[in-house]
Amino acid sequence: MDLPLFSNAESPRFKVRKTGLTRFLSMGCLALVLGACSVPGPGGAPGGIHDPYEETNRRNHELNRAIDRGLVRPAGKGYTSILPDPVGETVSNFGANLSLPGTVVNNLLQGDLGGALQNTYRFAFNTVFGIGGLGDPAGELGITEVEADFGGTLHVWGVPEGAYVELPVLGPSTERDAVGRVVDLFTNPLSYTLPKPEKYYGTAARAAAKLRNRGRFSDTVDSVLHESADSYSQSRLIYLQNRRFELGGNDDDAYIDPYDDPYGELYDDPNSE
Repeated sequence: MDLPLFSNAESPRFKVRKTGLTRFLSMGCLALVLGACSVPGPGGAPGGIHDPYEETNRRNHELNRAIDRGLVRPAGKGYTSILPDPVGETVSNFGANLSLPGTVVNNLLQGDLGGALQNTYRFAFNTVFGIGGLGDPAGELGITEVEADFGGTLHVWGVPEGAYVELPVLGPSTERDAVGRVVDLFTNPLSYTLPKPEKYYGTAARAAAKLRNRGRFSDTVDSVLHESADSYSQSRLIYLQNRRFELGGNDDDAYIDPYDDPYGELYDDPNSE
């Protein structure tokens, strides 16, 4: 009786795993290639802001403001007004729980074994005792998420921040974080193991969570995007300061003096005439 050689290699399950691994390795190579982000020359980033693409960024910013005004803002307000807050919280919990395996991957890539173990335990605990992640009993016990993404992984690997960019629809970013966002689409192991349409539930829940946040913090977002004198400069400043703080930059790296903004006046000098 002849047995086919490498029969396991030809099985559908093996092909799925092989395809998933190939995609992940390909995206990792892409990240390393694109990770050669632009670095300002001496004195090229006064005030800590490197924005050589400002003209394009401002056009994208106006596009994003129009999308927010015409679609995202009313949808966010409608979402929070129609759905009770406990229901919205449940949807947010579900999306956050399904994203945790991808976070664990980045914890490991960053050499943070403790964070990986904590996030793995949080995922398992909430999946079992939180009814698939709809609840957050782990959080109630103080088992919080140790956040990580591939942009942060590139930071740990020594890839420079690069220039500031504003992406259409996605909003503020940097060259390094833009690459990280692409790779993060492929780092979650659940995307290779869950069948359709279940594999898309997490993405839908996270999108709903963003709409909920837009509705909950509507006044704050409106004050930046639609009421400030220069919403582009203010959005850029807020993003860069928050992102550098998240990545553990020291005070000198994270702080940007708003009075030393070389690309746009964010505040008026109270001492000026």
